[in-house]
Order: sequence, then structure tokens, then C-alpha cells
Amino acid sequence: MQATLTSVAAQAVTLKVNRTEVVAQAALTDTLLSTLRSDLGLTAAKRGCNQGVCGGCTVMVDGKTARACLTLTQNCGSSEITTLEGLREDPVMNALQHAFAHEGGFQCGFCTPGMLISAYSLLRGTPDPTDQDVRANLSGNLCRCTGYASIISAIRAAAAALKSAGGSQ
Repeated sequence: MQATLTSVAAQAVTLKVNRTEVVAQAALTDTLLSTLRSDLGLTAAKRGCNQGVCGGCTVMVDGKTARACLTLTQNCGSSEITTLEGLREDPVMNALQHAFAHEGGFQCGFCTPGMLISAYSLLRGTPDPTDQDVRANLSGNLCRCTGYASIISAIRAAAAALKSAGGSQ
């Protein structure tokens, strides 16, 4: 007996991505990462391990960090999805980006979008994190270049800048 593969037809799913409603065509097995990158042209989230381990694909779904490589697009129809591209004008993200550049919080840059989304999530909930808070928050994000010290320093510097500017919004 010979097995036959049947393709799963793509279905329309309405997503709210970066405060904008979009309609994407996605099969039941399509990941949010592939939809964001291939269909919507939002390429900040990276395909690293494709197993939810490296954090390169980190986005926010309903205000919480999520691995886009493990999240099915069809399950996101009623969710608010935020990518790095959607935080361009956000003061917390701007402080983080400035601090990452100033403190040398990146080298090759591959992990940076996931690191920034995770750091953003941390600072939104914990405006004055300790080194241990930062380390715990970044535990799902891998960097092969920096050794993490500069990333931790950058996140702490962004928190300090936001605090001196009057809060983390």
C-alpha cells in the first residue's frame, strides 16, 4: 500500500499585527513566523533553531512573548501580535535600541530582535530590573557572540534612562 500526501489548503485568517488588521492565507500547519516573514514582509523575527529554543523568532502575542516558530497562524485570529517593526515609535523600545547600540549589546545582530522584544516585555512589567531579573527574562534567548554581559548592561542602562525620563510609559 502506498501512502499519499494531501496538501492542506490555505485558509484566510484575519490577524491584528502591529495594530493593523490584515488577512493572510495560511494552512493549518503554517507557523506565525512563516506568515510574518513570507506573507507580511515583517522580517525582524528570525528563523534560528525552528524549535522554540533560541528565541530569534520572539514576538508578542496578546502582550506576552511567544515563539513565532511554534505558534500556528490559524490560532492567532483573535490575538494582538506585535513585532519589532511595530515598536518603532515606542519610547521603551527606543531606549532599548539606543542602549544596545551604546553598550555594544549586539555583534552579529541575528539574536537582537528577539532580545529586544524580550527586554521590552521585561521593562514593561519590571521598570527597574536587577541583573538576575534580566538574566531570568533572557533565559530563552541565545546569543553566540556577546557573552550576554553587554546585553544585560544595555537593558539596565535603558531602564535607568527611562526612569530618569519619568517612567517606562
